[in-house]
Amino acid sequence: MMTPDRRFIPRPRIAFAALALFAGATAFGDFASSLQAIKSVGPEGRGNADAARAWAELSALPASELPRLVAAIDGAGDLARNYVFSAATAIAERELKAGHALPLAALGDYVFDTSHGARSRRLAYELIGRADAATAEAMVAGFMDDPAPELRRDAVQRLADKAVKIAAEGRTNAAGVLYQQALQFARDGDQIESLVRPLKDLGRPVDVVQLLGFLTHWKIIAPFDNSGRAGFEKVYPPENELRFDAEYEGKDGKVRWKDFEGTHEFGMIDFNKAAAPLKDVAGYASTEFFADAARPAEIRIGCKNGWKIWFNGTFLFGRDEYHRGAEMDQYKLPVTLQPGRNSILVKCTQDEEKEEWTVEWEFQLRVTDPTGRVIRSLPAPAKVASER
Repeated sequence: MMTPDRRFIPRPRIAFAALALFAGATAFGDFASSLQAIKSVGPEGRGNADAARAWAELSALPASELPRLVAAIDGAGDLARNYVFSAATAIAERELKAGHALPLAALGDYVFDTSHGARSRRLAYELIGRADAATAEAMVAGFMDDPAPELRRDAVQRLADKAVKIAAEGRTNAAGVLYQQALQFARDGDQIESLVRPLKDLGRPVDVVQLLGFLTHWKIIAPFDNSGRAGFEKVYPPENELRFDAEYEGKDGKVRWKDFEGTHEFGMIDFNKAAAPLKDVAGYASTEFFADAARPAEIRIGCKNGWKIWFNGTFLFGRDEYHRGAEMDQYKLPVTLQPGRNSILVKCTQDEEKEEWTVEWEFQLRVTDPTGRVIRSLPAPAKVASER
């Protein structure tokens, strides 16, 4: 549902003259009241004046209050996070400029406590870096398997950078080992691709589908009509029943489910290959995922066509857009896996445009835990497999 969020949003644009006035005119007020004023800021400037005043009050806090201010990011909206991030940074800059120390031990404890939110832990880490760059740099290696992508990405990149340096020195075997290690912990699509390429160049091809857990075995039925882009909302039979022996009226005659195995390097399921290169059409793909126990998970999908998705018969989400670009894990949809069989149904629609760059009619999908670690399906029970 959301795209990966790797960086903090830029600081809010606040009238600095007004902030200086507030800072000079107030002894800082009640922490909770100031924080609530910031969390109440809304769109179109609603509450900005109160938030600016609260920002000045929070920015006047002593360095000892930084851990408490950092914690305020958890559960805050984007605008509120902007204000809190900016206030914490202002405190750090002021205190360091005055030659005062920041509470590194408390900030370190906050970073190491993975029960805190990813963004607040990242802010605590950045504050440590402002006070002691060497300590922050030494901490990075410990984030290699951290649940927070904001921290883990840096650790993976450090390892990749070392591999680049070693490869330039001619130590290609050692570089390959480091690239492979980095790949085991990478979660973001662009970073994964940046690691796969040099491994190929070193003669070490990677089975990306296996590594990242893309689901490649599906049953597909198509085409249904999407003339005038009306097929996205139209309810065709697979949305009401998953009967793989059924036959339905399609766009140009009877259509039936058929087995399809994707062979794309990054797990794309291509309706153009499963059906035919068509326009103004809709298709459905269904697969089963077998879990050993109930657990929180995410269905991660990338698609540049219109799409909808159902999990265990429940509609999750959809996007009625075309050719806007696709990337791995473009949308992350939280679900709860049930023990045993779980069903996934994807609807993928193609529009009327004829340009060469509009021909793609495809998606990629995998199942992970909430941190992006792959969850692999168990083998289908023999009885279920025989019924497919």
